[in-house]
Parts: sequence; C-alpha cells; structure tokens
Amino acid sequence: MSQNKIGAVLIVGAGIAGIQSALDLAESGYLVHLVEESSAIGGTMPMLDKTFPTNDCSMCILSPKLVECGRHLNIRIYTNSQVTKTEGEAGNFKITIKQKARFIDTEKCTGCGSCAEVCPVKVNDEFNQGLGKRKAVFKQYSQAFPNAFAIDAKNCLFQKHGQIKGKDVCKKCVEACQAGAVNHEMQDKEINIEVGSMILNPGFKVFDAAKLDYYGYGQIKSVVTSLEFERLLSASGPFDGHLVRPFDQKEPQKIAWIQCVGSRNAKIDKNYCSGVCCMYAIKEAVIAKEHSHIPVDTTIFYMDMRTHGKDFEKYYESAKNQHGVKFVRSRIYEVIEAKDGSGDAVIRYSTEDGQIYTEQYDLVVLSVGIEPGDSSKELAKILDLKVNKFGFAELEPLSGVNTSKEGIFAAGAFSGPRDIPETVMQASAAAGSVASLLSEERGTLVSDKEYPPELQVAGDVIRTGVFICHCGVNIGSIVDVPAVVEYAKTLPTVVMATEKIYACSQDAQASMKALIEEYKLNRVVVSSCSPRTHEPLFQETLKEAGLNAHLFDMANIRDQCSWVHMNEHELATEKAKDLTRLAIVRASMQQPVQPVFMAMNHAALVIGGGIAGMNSALSLADQGYEVHLVEKDTALGGIARRFSKGFRGEDMKAYVAELVESVNKHPNIKLHLGAEIKDVGGFLGSFTTTLADGEQIAHGVALITIGGQEYQPKEFFYGQDARVMTQLELDEALVSNDSRVSAAQNYVFIQCVGSRCEENPYCSRTCCTKSVKLALKVKTQNPDAKVFILYRDMRTYGYFEEDYELARRIGIIFVRYSENEKPVVTKEGDTLVVTVKDHVLDRPIEIEADVICLAAAIKAPADGPKLSQWFKVPLNNEGFFLEAHMKLRPVDFSTDGVFMAGLAHSPKNTEEVIAQAKAAAGRAGVALSKEMVESAGLNAFVDKRKCTACGTCEAVCSAKAVSVDLVNRVAVVNDALCKGCGACASSCRCGAINLRGCTNEQIAAMLNTF
Repeated sequence: MSQNKIGAVLIVGAGIAGIQSALDLAESGYLVHLVEESSAIGGTMPMLDKTFPTNDCSMCILSPKLVECGRHLNIRIYTNSQVTKTEGEAGNFKITIKQKARFIDTEKCTGCGSCAEVCPVKVNDEFNQGLGKRKAVFKQYSQAFPNAFAIDAKNCLFQKHGQIKGKDVCKKCVEACQAGAVNHEMQDKEINIEVGSMILNPGFKVFDAAKLDYYGYGQIKSVVTSLEFERLLSASGPFDGHLVRPFDQKEPQKIAWIQCVGSRNAKIDKNYCSGVCCMYAIKEAVIAKEHSHIPVDTTIFYMDMRTHGKDFEKYYESAKNQHGVKFVRSRIYEVIEAKDGSGDAVIRYSTEDGQIYTEQYDLVVLSVGIEPGDSSKELAKILDLKVNKFGFAELEPLSGVNTSKEGIFAAGAFSGPRDIPETVMQASAAAGSVASLLSEERGTLVSDKEYPPELQVAGDVIRTGVFICHCGVNIGSIVDVPAVVEYAKTLPTVVMATEKIYACSQDAQASMKALIEEYKLNRVVVSSCSPRTHEPLFQETLKEAGLNAHLFDMANIRDQCSWVHMNEHELATEKAKDLTRLAIVRASMQQPVQPVFMAMNHAALVIGGGIAGMNSALSLADQGYEVHLVEKDTALGGIARRFSKGFRGEDMKAYVAELVESVNKHPNIKLHLGAEIKDVGGFLGSFTTTLADGEQIAHGVALITIGGQEYQPKEFFYGQDARVMTQLELDEALVSNDSRVSAAQNYVFIQCVGSRCEENPYCSRTCCTKSVKLALKVKTQNPDAKVFILYRDMRTYGYFEEDYELARRIGIIFVRYSENEKPVVTKEGDTLVVTVKDHVLDRPIEIEADVICLAAAIKAPADGPKLSQWFKVPLNNEGFFLEAHMKLRPVDFSTDGVFMAGLAHSPKNTEEVIAQAKAAAGRAGVALSKEMVESAGLNAFVDKRKCTACGTCEAVCSAKAVSVDLVNRVAVVNDALCKGCGACASSCRCGAINLRGCTNEQIAAMLNTF
C-alpha cells in the first residue's frame, strides 16, 4: 500500500456498473477517470427493450444516468479507449490509456447527423446485432453520450484508401459538416493518469450460438439470439418496435425460446448457469404478446426454470397464468428448417416422459449465455489478475468485490454472470471499498459545480416552452405527437412547442437550454414519461439555464396514455393533449422555490449485527465516519454463527470471528449490544434514534441490516421426529458428528419447504445450492450413503452448477416432483417413509429415510414492520423491505438517508449479502460526504389566518412534520421533516394548509380547463 495516495479512481467499462460506480465516487468527492472501449457509454443496457420483473423501459431508466454521468464535473470520460499499461500499487497507480482516433471532434459535433446522411458506406450495425445497417460514420444510439458521431476507420473509404491519383477517395462527411467537426487527420494518442484505485467492469459478450450447429443459428433465418430479439422488440431497433421476422417482415404468430444455449454445457466448457436467461426469456415472451398486432403463441423450452431473484417467481407465475406463456420441460435434439418454403423452423425435442415431438415455429429465439469478453480477458492479463477456468475474474473469498490485487475491485459480469440489480449493487460496493481505501484523499482533486445566477422572473409575463417526447415509439407509435405539439402552441402562455425523439437525451437537454435562452422562457413543460425517474434530470437542465428548478411541470403521456391506451390511438392522443394542457396551467402558476439547507450529522446508525451489519459498519468506519452498531442480541454474528462452511468452502466460523474482532477493535465503531430500538425521529442528516434504555443516538443516515429468519416447518413431521431437520440443523449435525447422522445410510432432502407456495410465493434462492453442498458433504463423510434430493426446479445458478453436476456424477439421485404432487412423509413403526412420484418413471416411489432434510424458506425479519413504521420505509407483501427502484436503486429506500442490505431485502447467499452490505455503505457514504443536506423545499405551508388548530393535519401526517402550536392556536410545519405528500392539505377542512408546487389554486385552475 502506497503512503502517497491519490484521490482519483480509474473505472474501466462504462456500462451500468461503470456509470453507477463513477456517479457514487464523483458524488463522494473523488475524481473519476471512466474508460470505455466503444464510442459511447451505456454498455448492453441500451440494447434491451424492457427490464424484468417491472417491465420498465430499459432506455428510459438508464437515460437520466447517462446524462448525469456525462455532465458531471468530476467524471472524465475516455471513449474509444483501452488501458494498455499499469504500474504501481494500491493508493498510487500509474495508468496508460490508448485512445483511438474518433476522427470527429466531440467538442464541435452537434450530433445533427449530416455526415451520416451523405456517407456512402453501409455496414452491419453491431448495436442492432447486425439486423440493420449503419454508415461508416455513426452514433451508436439516439441517446448516446457523447452526443457525437464517430468514424469507423475500418470501413471509411478515406481512412482505407486516402487518395488515389492525387484525389481524395471520399470526404463527403467533411463537406456536409457545417460545424467543422470532422477531422480525418486525428491520430491515436496515449494518455497517462495517476489514480489511487481501480474498478473493473468491462462487461461481457454473449455466447456465439453458431458454435452449436444443431440449433440452426446462422443457417435458418428464423432462428435468432435473445439479444437480436431484444432489438426486434426495442422502440429504437431496426423495425421501430414492430415485431416482425427480420428476413421477410412477417409478423410471427408462433415463437419458441430455447434455454441454456451456451450455458450448463460441460461439453463446451460452459458448465455454469448464466443466471439471467430464464428471466429474460419470460420477459421477452410476455412483451412479445404486447408488441404484436396479432395473437402470439409463445413457448419456452427449458430444463429448470431459474427464477430465483426478488419477485422473479411471481413474474414466472404471472407469465404462465395471466399471459398464457407455455413452458415445456424438455431436451432439444435439433432445430431444422421447415420444408414447406415458409422459412419457419422446426424443433425436435423430447419431454421428460421420453416422448419425442416435432413442432413448427415462425421464429425461434436462442437464450444465449454470458461469457467473458475479449477485452475482459486482455485486461485481466495486463493487470495479472487471477481468473477462473471460465475466464471470469476470481474474486477474493467473502469479499464481494475484491480481485486478487489490492486496490483493484470488480463489478458486474467481469467476475461472472449477473443481473442488473446485482451489477448495480456490486458497483456501489466497489465504490464504497474505494472510498474506504482512499478516505484520506476525499475532496482533494474535485471541483464544485457552479450554476449561473438564477433569473428573477417574478412579475414577468409567463412564457412557457413545451417539449413533447416520442420516446422512440413508446409514445410516438400510439400518440400523435405532432398533433399534441400543434395543440400546445394554441394554449395560453405557450410561446414555443416542439417535439423530441428522446427528450431525456444529452442533445435534447442541450437544445432545451438553448431554447430557454432563445425564447426567454420562464416556465417549461415536458410531456414524456414518469416524473418519478426523469423530473430531476429536467430540473437540473433548468438550473443550468438559469431558471429555478421548480418553474417546471411534467405530463406522463407514456404510462398514462400510450401504455394504457395502446389500442385507442385517437383517444390516447386526446388524453395526451389534456394532460399537457393541465401541466401548462399548473406550470404557469408555479413560483420559484428555494431549497432548504441543513447541517449533515456525519455519524451512521447500522441496525443489525450479523454479517451484513458488520460489513456495512466496517466499510463506513474505514471511510472515516462514526458508526453506531445496534444489535438486539448480546453477541454479534447473527444466523451466520451457525454456518460451518461457505458455498466456496470458506471457514465461516473463522470469518465471523475475524469480523467480530475487527468491529470490536475499530475506533470509529461504537457497539450497542443487547439493545432494542424504542423510537426513531428525524430525517436525512439529522436522525435521532432512542434505545430501550433511554440512550439517544444522533446520526445522519441509517442502514437496516437486520437479517431474516428460518421458516419453521409445519409439515413432514418436523418437530415431531428428531430425524427430520432443516438445512441449518443438518449442517450442525454433520459438523458435530451427531448420532442421528453418524449411522445414517439413507438421506432424503426435500426442497421448497415453505417457499414457492401460497404462504411464501417466492424462491428462497439459496436452498438448492445448500442442499447440494450438504449432500456432497454426506457423500464425502460416508461414500456408501444413499442420498436423494426431491426438487421442483434445481436452481444452482452461476458456478454452483458445477456442484450440481458433481452430485449427479457421484450418484446422488435427483427426483423431480410437481407442485400439485408434493412428497408425502409417513411413519411405519419407527421407520420414516418418503413417497414421491418420479417424473421419469411416472409412478410413485417409496424411500425409507434415516434422515430427512427440509430446505426451509428464508422468511422476512420479524422486526421489519416496526422499523418500517419508525423509518417510514415500505415492505413488500412478503415482509421484505422494498427498495426505491428494483433495478437501479437496489439498496436505497424512497426515504432519503435510509439504506438496506442482507436478508432483510431478500433471500441471498453470504457472498451476495457481503456485496450488498458494502453497497449500502457505499451509498450511505455518498450522503455522508456532504457538508449540508439539501431539501427541495416543496413543503406544506400554513395560512395562519384560516387555521383553526383542529389538529387534523397533525393526525394524518405520517412524517410527523406537522404539529399544533397550542399557545398560538396554529399548525406549524417542520420543513426538514415534511415530505410534500399533501395528505395534510387534502385533509384540511378550512383550506388553511397548502403545498408548494401543488396548491389548491393550481388544482382548481387545472380542473376549470375542462
């Protein structure tokens, strides 16, 4: 570790992981160098149509982060760049970056596209997976950052041939560019930087399906990959979201998905599960039905459905029962072209009963797996990092993000296949780890953003600008956007109205600022998508243009028009006009609102002293913050004290003991053991938590890491016969050589006990892997033991697939049962008998068991409801804490300053708990790095002349922000506590309390327009 640390960070790869890490670190006070090998940031996520399980538009939720990252003062972005050399050590690395010539000056380029229009060269468009064409001068996608074109030197005529006989072969792009941005003389260059740490997230590539010729990819036109299908669905894709076959534009009526293409295949050295394929196939099958103008029959051919994430099981059940997606458990033999000249594909497959079938489909989608990209492998070589046998980076055990080199961290698919929320968690965890490493250098290299002086508009004539968004075809294919624009131009106060293909893109934001100045706008209305995700983006643009951020309103014509009225184009257009008119009326009555600033208390409260709580506490303490760790038990460690080995063979007893020692020794951590919480009050920057003994803790942020609980089975003789145990109990019995297992010969493991049922309709995620691990332990201790695992779907995702294969190879017997025919345990004398219907034999079998192990569900914590009330944070239907956004804010709550990690969020394994704990600490560290807390100021206010001090407002305020001053007989609002929900204003019988930005007068004026 270098003593001369540098407060800058290198982040390699600018997909969602790189963007999240960059934003976290830049907001925490570190200079970020973000290196991306392509011409634009964003990675794979812009290629996706929707995201599961919420069906959010992928580009819609990503775009604000692209703009935020692109315009952040403390993030330096290097596109067309790769790291070529590194030297030094943790705290002080010297990095050499090679940046390939773009041949277009990004400072001059306006993104107009004139160069591309005149370019004579057409090549396959990689962004559209080769389904469309692009020019040799191109921009990856409409919302790309930088908002500048790039020239593909391999295909550009001038770059390839230069001059022939003294004449330029082609320079049409130079002639067309009025901004003078095209420069064919640009050269590659080397850039040298110094950083204190690195985060690596170079992404992944998808498996080349052509390597498995029996699927017909590359031979049959109607066979496509899942990523190609995403582009067929996408509004920004080659067919504008109109679902057609790429080769003949026929609307498919019958589509099949084939799972595990390039995953779970030992023959091609891909014996791991890519983890996301089952869910994205379900999503595509559901969305395909929505995109098509005709009824579509969708079928998914699979081995096991691995829907093991939060709310994934519900999504799976919804696809089956509500959307009519068919699921066929099968083995695929081959895909051949139909002989009727239709271009269709024919699948030959066998079902689990051994019957062989053939079926013809208009389109077959191959769910291709994830593998390390070429640049990932090269990066690992340059940095001399350990990789596993599949080529992914090998993380240090029980670290979540640490590579084999100190000071270098990993996030996303660099270390293995993972979903977007897991990627974002790792990104924030890596950022938190960097912040711990470089805490002394926080703030040494950063600049503060300065806004132009705010224009004083009070008393000015209202001049409203209206921007109507197409959102590709998300809105534009249903709503007649030009008609809405023309209608808006006729409305009072409107001085200009225009349409944007993507209002949230970088070029649209720049255009908005220019139009505000040109038309001297003092109110702005955007009709596009959800204010929940996009309002802050547009408000930041207003501030950059010199307007108060609250002289603005949004109409949600995507969710409330095009999505809910997709079959009623004319009515959707009329409704869009109405919503736009209402937004214009409301905006015209908006007044400047100044933010409220309060001091930040730089202490953190961590609730729960298990693995999640201790990791969060240590991460924050290492960042330099005071941490109060509250644990209701008298000892730290939580349920992990019962673990013997981790899923990768780690010594869990030693790990927990080391964690406990580190927590006890850390000077920044104050322990509160055997402590119960009695009450919580306050807000971001100024919370006060009262313990049962009366002690009060003042803190700026809170992290809820209270763990989960093991389901106590009511079935299978659990609690009635000592030979029936849960997984935790069997693990303990095997370690202690308990008499119940020392002489046992027949073991039966029963999966999904208390999971995937009416009581707990979710997958507990870890149970399949845990059972396989325990079964292997049994066979290791007693090779002659007979071991049966009764399961519904084996969900050994990721690298745990290897354990599943090993278990089958050494003779562990797996018997699948259906939800409607669960195993039955009976007693015949002193003998336990398990009866289950074998899906292969199609008959019941009986197993005499010496030990029965139940894979008991992971349940939500019992203390969740109390903490939910105290901190004003929501729970889902199963009692787990509900994050602010399932994809992009997986550790944040909608309540500012409160974060979550571990089993209280959802079931997960220890490694995932650790990553999320560090992520929560990373996000909390972003908040704690600020000296002041800024509140938007959109709070309730009281007209003292009307107030009767009745107390209704105080009674309905869930934030405890309103109280009645009994001396002066008037209600008083605490601006710091007020969340601007409006419950008080809507309950006030005398109209004395109002809400800034949404007053009674505004609502009345909006209604009066009808």
